[in-house]
Amino acid sequence: MARYTGPDCRLCRREGAKLFLKGDRCYTDKCAFERRSFPPGDAGRKRPRESEYRIQLREKQKTKRIYGLLEKQFRGYYDLANRQQGVTGDNLLRLLETRLDNVVYRLGFAKSRAEARQQVRHGHVHVNGRRVDIPSFRVKEGDLVAIAPKARDLLVIKSALISNEKTEVPQWLEVDIDKLQGSVLGLPSRDQIDMDIREQLIVELYSK
Repeated sequence: MARYTGPDCRLCRREGAKLFLKGDRCYTDKCAFERRSFPPGDAGRKRPRESEYRIQLREKQKTKRIYGLLEKQFRGYYDLANRQQGVTGDNLLRLLETRLDNVVYRLGFAKSRAEARQQVRHGHVHVNGRRVDIPSFRVKEGDLVAIAPKARDLLVIKSALISNEKTEVPQWLEVDIDKLQGSVLGLPSRDQIDMDIREQLIVELYSK
């Protein structure tokens, strides 16, 4: 499957916001966005021409990059959200949040979504006692997400637990650090998703 393989810090600079794609590095002085907050490229320091389309596009691009998706997959989530009952923007964020790689990250078992995606790909995550190696797998209410027994002593997971020790788990999830597992208490509502995303702009962009 295609994926972005370029420098993550370049994405933060392009969107003009810290997307926290590099885990611990984003909180240190090594963060590229802290040192060069302007967009990359020769025209990065120029003042961009503001327009309604540009604002909508940048919000969509930012959201894609936060969750580590490419355009085709992101558009698929939007189309699915648009077919569901309720507010399309809320449905979209709910679909993105219930991806297995995001849930592993939210539970504190990985420092970033990219790291969580790799754990899932390598078979280090179980859902309801069965191995699932598909990062886009959608969890449901009542699902139990756990680190596989063979992976519990991995340094990358222990390091993530230390880094995320003070990070709060979202209200729609519950974690048991001792057992390295978490449960899905329910599907998240918009007020339980603490993301600086203006989803209505994305809906307006795709509705054109």
